[in-house]
Amino acid sequence: VQLQASGGGLVQPGGSLRLSCATTDFDIDDYGIGWFRQAPGKEREGVSFINVGRKFYSTFVKGRFSISRDSAKNTVYLQMNSLKPEDTAVYYCARAPRLPFSLWQVPSYYDHWGQGTLVTVSS
Repeated sequence: VQLQASGGGLVQPGGSLRLSCATTDFDIDDYGIGWFRQAPGKEREGVSFINVGRKFYSTFVKGRFSISRDSAKNTVYLQMNSLKPEDTAVYYCARAPRLPFSLWQVPSYYDHWGQGTLVTVSS
């Protein structure tokens, strides 16, 4: 099972990026998909999660990031607006077969991870 994360890059503070998480190995409608990030020297942290029409966001991105799903393309997107330097990290998408929604930020509930895409926010 593979997930392909893409869309990272260098952007100035206040700018926007859209990350994509695509797969051809399973139907994204049958699973929860989460976005995590990991900055140098820091632990991996949950950013956002989507499943069965429900969406969740961490407090540090709420109001700036938006998660969505395109079933026809079998792809999950993370639209990131008003980016800040502290958003700099490698962003990963991952698949969750099942989890209690309150625990969507716990990495151990995810069974497959994408390779990560680097987001750098800097002037």
